[in-house]
Amino acid sequence: MNFFRPKAIAFLIRWQEVTAAAMFAAFGLWLVVLGGYFLGPLGAICLLLAGGWGLLALRRMRFQRPVDAPGLVEVDEGQVGYLGPSFGGYVSLRELIEIRVINLHRQRHWRLKQADGQVLLIPIAATGAEALFDAFAALPGVDMSALVAALDAPNDTQVVWRRQAQAALT
Repeated sequence: MNFFRPKAIAFLIRWQEVTAAAMFAAFGLWLVVLGGYFLGPLGAICLLLAGGWGLLALRRMRFQRPVDAPGLVEVDEGQVGYLGPSFGGYVSLRELIEIRVINLHRQRHWRLKQADGQVLLIPIAATGAEALFDAFAALPGVDMSALVAALDAPNDTQVVWRRQAQAALT
């Protein structure tokens, strides 16, 4: 017997990391209130860490979309893979030179391009696409706020990251 509605469970699962960060901030605030030479600064450090964690959790949460596209996204050992019913493949994060958000057949897709010209299209709403947030965060010079903002932008095609020429040669 399930006491919670499926929508309520989905809401709680989506907000679980933000809630954990808020609980950590409450713990830090409690330590600050206790005061003293040790607990006060420790609580302030906890508050700072919780603030950073909460910001990352909110950005990561925007990558979590309802799954309404076929296929599965895998991130493993520096590779991003998409296994779809009609197309798919793998690209190396080390060889990646460009990330775009495009509209294709009325669906938003990540367009990942490698240095050798290989392109991989990944639907934003595919299963496991939220793992791309951490994979993209490891790229040099990526602006995560621009990446998150591109998800909701109405533009047809938008370049959200491009590797610098010197970084691509090394």
